Amino acid sequence: MDSELDIDYFNQRKEKAKSLFDAQKSIYNPYFKCEIILNSDGFHHLQFSDRRERNKKEQLLKFNLLPLALKVVRNSGTIQEHRKGVITIGQAGKDGFRQTKNVEYWAFVAIMGDFEIKIRVIIRRVGDGNFIFWSVMPDSNLKKGQKLYTDGIDDE
Repeated sequence: MDSELDIDYFNQRKEKAKSLFDAQKSIYNPYFKCEIILNSDGFHHLQFSDRRERNKKEQLLKFNLLPLALKVVRNSGTIQEHRKGVITIGQAGKDGFRQTKNVEYWAFVAIMGDFEIKIRVIIRRVGDGNFIFWSVMPDSNLKKGQKLYTDGIDDE
């Protein structure tokens, strides 16, 4: 599946996405009335899920949607979803138990870009920590035959 992907194009888009993250450490969000942090955890999650690497096409889709996602964070004043849960943190201690913390996720949904793609942007907070950019994905099925990883999204 990944063999059909142009690895040079993939690496270019990954570098572009990384430079977007590195260019700004945070973005003010009107809903939370605070800065949303752009850090290595969020960038890592664009590439990995549940400790496994996402396939290259899925990563490329997320990299291509990233400029739009950052606009959504900058402009969204309403959330469409909120979830709470408990996650394990760190390694197990001598007793075999692992520490847990509360985690919350918020989703902003918007129709963005020239392709009018409905995207979902996820913000995450662990415990009482910072709000961080966590992920971006299409919120609905792509149009028949539409492949964002080859069509690309205009560079910002």
